[in-house]
Amino acid sequence: MPDIFDRLLLLKQSSVFSMVSTDDLRMVAQSLEKQEYFAGDHIFEIDDQGDHLYILVSGKIGISIDKDPGSENYIAMLGHGDTFGEMNLLDDLPRSATAHVLEDATVLTLEKTRLRGLIQSYPDISIGMLRSMSLRIREVNFRLLSVKNNK
Repeated sequence: MPDIFDRLLLLKQSSVFSMVSTDDLRMVAQSLEKQEYFAGDHIFEIDDQGDHLYILVSGKIGISIDKDPGSENYIAMLGHGDTFGEMNLLDDLPRSATAHVLEDATVLTLEKTRLRGLIQSYPDISIGMLRSMSLRIREVNFRLLSVKNNK
């Protein structure tokens, strides 16, 4: 089980929490729960109603947007430190993808109501998360523009 220092490093490197202050991240780190999955499992499936975000500690996850749960057409391959499942915490819509466990995985999870409670107590967490997600969108836009300009 990662100790609090390892959890802080993982959060600080994540695409969702990188802009949250270390003091506020301590509260988030203490709220994380460890879960383990085996190769071949699905952490969640497209159209599921979700209530957790995940931070990958070890293993490999493939993200698919195909409705066929057996699809191996991955739009993303995730490894150590990657965060996934966060959209559902913010928009309350069903999952937009399936998370396939490709190699045995250990994840840290954060439940939606816990995150919302933390945000109410420490509102700067949400500002940091929004800043992190904005940077993530800018990065995707830049990549899309680069692909378009290279055609």
